[in-house]
Amino acid sequence: MKKTTEDVSLDNASWNQVTCKGLPTKTQDTIFSSEEDNSLYFTYSGKSNVLEVKELNYQVNTASQIPWYENLAQLKMPWAWKSDPSSHMSIIQNLNLKVRSGQMLAVIGSTGKSNQILGYDQFSGIVGYYYNCGLEALDLLDMNQLHGSDSKQASCTLYPEIQQTNEVEDVIAELRLRQCANTRVGNEYLRGVSGGERRRVSIGVQLLWNPGILILDEPTSGLDSFTAHNLVITLSRLARGNRLVLLSLHQPRSDIFQLFDLVLLMSSGLTAYCGTARDMVQYFTELGYPCPRYSNPADFYVDLTSIDKQTTEKETESRKRANTLANLFLEKIRHFDDFLWKVTEEDNVATTVSKQSSRLNSEEVINMSHHSSDQLPGALKQFTVLLSRQVSNDFRDLSTLLIHGFEALLMSLLIGFLYYGHDKDGLSIRDTTALLYMIGALIPFTIILDVIAKCHSERAMLYHDLEGGMYSVSPYFFAKILGELPEHCAFVIIYGVPIYWLANLIPEPEHFLLNFLSVWLAVYSARAMALWVAALLPTLQLSAFFGNVLFTSFYLSGGFVISLESLWTVPFWVSKISFLRWNFQGMMQIQFTDLTYEMTVGNTTFQIPGKLITQSLDLDSHPLYVSYLVLTGIICSFLLLYYLSLRFVKQKSAQDW
Repeated sequence: MKKTTEDVSLDNASWNQVTCKGLPTKTQDTIFSSEEDNSLYFTYSGKSNVLEVKELNYQVNTASQIPWYENLAQLKMPWAWKSDPSSHMSIIQNLNLKVRSGQMLAVIGSTGKSNQILGYDQFSGIVGYYYNCGLEALDLLDMNQLHGSDSKQASCTLYPEIQQTNEVEDVIAELRLRQCANTRVGNEYLRGVSGGERRRVSIGVQLLWNPGILILDEPTSGLDSFTAHNLVITLSRLARGNRLVLLSLHQPRSDIFQLFDLVLLMSSGLTAYCGTARDMVQYFTELGYPCPRYSNPADFYVDLTSIDKQTTEKETESRKRANTLANLFLEKIRHFDDFLWKVTEEDNVATTVSKQSSRLNSEEVINMSHHSSDQLPGALKQFTVLLSRQVSNDFRDLSTLLIHGFEALLMSLLIGFLYYGHDKDGLSIRDTTALLYMIGALIPFTIILDVIAKCHSERAMLYHDLEGGMYSVSPYFFAKILGELPEHCAFVIIYGVPIYWLANLIPEPEHFLLNFLSVWLAVYSARAMALWVAALLPTLQLSAFFGNVLFTSFYLSGGFVISLESLWTVPFWVSKISFLRWNFQGMMQIQFTDLTYEMTVGNTTFQIPGKLITQSLDLDSHPLYVSYLVLTGIICSFLLLYYLSLRFVKQKSAQDW
């Protein structure tokens, strides 16, 4: 039965009375007004922005979202991966809208994402992005040091250093983070701030750029209703500061719905309504779909336009209704320049901005300087900030450093004491050969797994920073390489020095230093290979698998398991790029070339020159310096592959592939 207009939710004032029925007037004001009226906010000092979208259509090829290894597992050939026309899904169809600075637009409904509407890569410098999936990257953030180098979010300092300290304090005050200013955000191991505070920190990092446009993808997901309400109040204040705020939500609660200036209601890519939030109920009432009293308009109309796929009949009926509503809306706004439905011709959206501007007199306004894209720092500045971040992050994660250092020391002592106690006679030829190969093979294997795990933990943050234009690949690459050198050097020292002296290898300083340099290069080769593998493949499991395959291939063709001259064609060429082979060859030449071994057979003692030993293993085909040059070349090759992977492979987190 058709409902009368008496059953319809009323305007904003009446809505507050309905939802707060039974509460004293003072209590109502406290709930809905105190935080907003007493707030202070800062304005975007750049030019006002107008976002206009005309006839936008967006399709997604679902087949391309399937990882290549799953296609191979199903025995699908590469040319058939993206050829299925039924795999194309329409996400947005014929979308038109116009939004101005000072307004907050909420995208609600079963489909429609803010980043798809805008085009992610086209607005760096004036757009701040927030993604719900990137919060894990904030785990060690000290919010009182947003402008400092000890933050995983130190990339926020990559703008001109104009009153940085004051601006950071203003951001903390605006987002109500003063009570947790010296608290780490936390992660799965360290308890930190609450979920709402964590999201506000993520928004604060973007605000340090003072962007004119803020885009937020489901910022209230996972929050309790009170925290979600406070967060949207903050976004509403930011919009009043000459910003354009665009956010996507599912079904917001009623008091959050009231905060929206504009609402875009979408269903299967079609626009069912786009206009002011306060007029949405009246619009659908005129179409014969009034919202029942005491109901949340967002809930009611999202349900109305959603596609019910329980049965074929329900899906057909609901899809027909959604298409009808979309066609009706398109017809009603066809002659409007801003594509927004209005109650009357005179009541345009500009009145919303003017009403918001009138509040400026009663609130304290903080003006922040605008940092346009042409003011962003150069590569050298980016490099210095990222290098400082890399080094400080390593030292802040002291527990991990200590564990890795203890691991290296323990392995060194275990191997060293295994070969200890041969001061007089020295190690045999066989034992020395096994020791040298073990030194070059054991610790690189652990390095590979550690580096891959670390890179994948940083992958989501790296992706969002690069996509957001905070810095480019080259400064990050060099900062990553140089920033990890202190950790690498300490690791090799802890590992390589005790073994050498406990096993009583040649004690002359020259031999020791040459041996140490060879181990240093071999371990760094493993690190460079791990960096490349981690950047190349989308998941930790795939990277670890591929890294293990490469390491095993290098291990088997290293010249110890089987002599190089006995290798057939494929492993022989693999040995050419095996850093384990060249490290083993170098250390064998260092230890055996200048020594003479005695071997007793029965009553006869033979003098065996060490050079003859390296010859028998085919490890003297090149002089010693060639081993160092080849190891350096292998490192440079892996680092080049790592750079290319950073530049051309999307560094998304595993759940986004």
